[in-house]
Amino acid sequence: MSGTPAQEAAVREVVADAGRCQSDPERFLPLHTPDVEIVNFGGRRVAGREALGVAMRAALASPLADVVTTVEITGVRFPSEGVAVVAAVKRVHDARREPGGGGPALPVASGQLTYLLVEEGGAWRISLAQTTPTTFWRRAGCRAGVPVASGGFVLYGEGTK
Repeated sequence: MSGTPAQEAAVREVVADAGRCQSDPERFLPLHTPDVEIVNFGGRRVAGREALGVAMRAALASPLADVVTTVEITGVRFPSEGVAVVAAVKRVHDARREPGGGGPALPVASGQLTYLLVEEGGAWRISLAQTTPTTFWRRAGCRAGVPVASGGFVLYGEGTK
């Protein structure tokens, strides 16, 4: 099954709105279904729009407010009527620093994001979001991005040096 160009545009707009509203709970939360499930970069699962609001407001009141993300959609498909699956790359921009003035506090710079959106009353809403960090192993001194299969590993996030 494939969606119409108008459906795909509407789904893409909801994802874009989620990015634009990531620091504004009053605009962000209505983009989600009441029973939304979110699994974030760190593996924390949040069930329900109300719980998402509590978690979001707590994060925005903490140093996590200095972490923002961007999303690049890589594909949209419609497995059945009123259901859209969005594949995307999420990039993390961490303005926080490690204690002592080191590098960014988060070690991973990007992840694979999957959204499940459902159409309710003519409007698309996010029902599920899962982000899996994108990492690779690199031996000190090897070319960045080349996986190695023996000792001396260092875990790097995509895009790190």
